[in-house]
Amino acid sequence: MGDFNIYPAYAIMVLLGFALMLMFPTTRGLTSSSEKQSYWILQGISLFAALLGAKFAVVMGDGLWPLQPFDNWQGLLTSGRSIVGALLFGFIGAEIAKPLLNYQLPPNDRFAMLLPFSLGIGRIGCLLTGCSRGLPWDGMFAITYADGIPRHPAQIYDMLFNFALGFIFIALYRRKLLHGRLFALYLVCYGIFRFISEFWRETIKAFAGFSAYQWLCVVMVIVGIITLAIRSYRPPPPWGAAGENI
Repeated sequence: MGDFNIYPAYAIMVLLGFALMLMFPTTRGLTSSSEKQSYWILQGISLFAALLGAKFAVVMGDGLWPLQPFDNWQGLLTSGRSIVGALLFGFIGAEIAKPLLNYQLPPNDRFAMLLPFSLGIGRIGCLLTGCSRGLPWDGMFAITYADGIPRHPAQIYDMLFNFALGFIFIALYRRKLLHGRLFALYLVCYGIFRFISEFWRETIKAFAGFSAYQWLCVVMVIVGIITLAIRSYRPPPPWGAAGENI
């Protein structure tokens, strides 16, 4: 995991990612206090589901459950977390909650536009601390940590992918293309990228030759494609009245 003294750098990068969201408020297109209240309630549910998913993915990906028993529940609280699990479970949690809350607003494209940049900044923290390492590699851009082994700069790959996708999303957002579907598109794009990039990441490939994260990526891509299709061909009627700048 790298030197413990570098860990504050990871915390700083995570805080910068959150600061980005605060600098460009995701509720700018909401016109009433009731809409904002409904939005933040849904965001809270989504965040809770995302936190559960982030830990569940670690239990499978690093703890290899259910292939072997997992009993280090105390260590799980202070261990890592998975972006894949957070994205998938956060999305599912929000979609389950919407009909229960009678939530009528379209998905927040502004949030989806900012998300890749926030996650990309977080990957800089991973690069500095040595988490989410790549496999041993002798290439030109290999990076080396305390173990002295040159490795794929997997965190840089992830960072560059997210930043590139973020600029694409800005263009789509400004042209009001794929309204209400940018987050579903992100699930598809990141799911495909992450499935492929797992082959050069230092993760255990114990599930039929793949990592648990790769199988979660498959689910994420399927969920994203289904959501894109439904929202493209059968968008909910209230979306037409909702502000396009949400």
